[in-house]
Amino acid sequence: MFAADFEYYRAGSVAEAGQLLAAHPGAKLLAGGHSLIPLLKLRLAAPAAVIDIGRIAELRGISADDDGLRIGALTTHAEIAASDAVKEHAAALAEAASQIGDPAVRNRGTIGGNLAHADPASDLPTVLAALGATLTVAGKDGERSVDVGDFFTGVMMTSLGENDLLTAIRVPSAAGRGTAYVKFSHPASRYAVIGVAVALGIGTKGGGWISKIKGEPKETVCTDAAVAIGGLVPKPLRCSGVEAALNDQAPSDETFGAAAAAVTGDLGDDLLGDVFASGDYRKAVAPVYVQRALAAAAERAGQA
Repeated sequence: MFAADFEYYRAGSVAEAGQLLAAHPGAKLLAGGHSLIPLLKLRLAAPAAVIDIGRIAELRGISADDDGLRIGALTTHAEIAASDAVKEHAAALAEAASQIGDPAVRNRGTIGGNLAHADPASDLPTVLAALGATLTVAGKDGERSVDVGDFFTGVMMTSLGENDLLTAIRVPSAAGRGTAYVKFSHPASRYAVIGVAVALGIGTKGGGWISKIKGEPKETVCTDAAVAIGGLVPKPLRCSGVEAALNDQAPSDETFGAAAAAVTGDLGDDLLGDVFASGDYRKAVAPVYVQRALAAAAERAGQA
């Protein structure tokens, strides 16, 4: 099908994009186009105007400092997957970006478009939830920072206002912790049927003062566990039950198995399903992918 008629505008700056949004209520922003264009062609979206932000240079690029990463909203999935800075500070993000779609999608699709589209089967929202990212949003009242947990509000729904533009993503450094992203990939679309992101530290837990006097070795334990799941829930979900079952426990197959089993209690009843995999099936399989992600993150944490 062909898209319904619309007016096309190309913004040269963030400020101009804001002005165009204000002047054309209901307009849609076009970044890489891999989310919006199919909706237009299927006439699931029929805006009166489309504002192309794809050539705004200030929205591109990856920079790193001691605190972590700043990723411009127009940075492509391929750029994230190939970035040495991302691999150093947030390896799971590079890992997830490398699994998105196919080369054509990864070379055109952008992290900002992906997040703003808020498809529950997307990979990056789940990883950013585990890593504790914050999103920078430009609006009519200036810039503001939004915690990733507050950004997504439901299936393809976010806290972005009509005149808002997502400009950057700030990702705290996970250096010293192991991170991993593991997913059950749909065989046709490569969207996540289940996606699990983990950030995990491996530390030591000292005994009491008697143990210290005797020189007994400290116990190796899991620390700073952060686990998020997506694909089978309306928005990325932090798994507090899994995290609680990990912290201060020895990193072992038994620990990871018991912690992974706790995910069924975290998921609740608001599950997504389709003809490929029902919600009940996804819930039953979820612990397998949680355990795989925990094991991978723990191995990387040990190497760190």
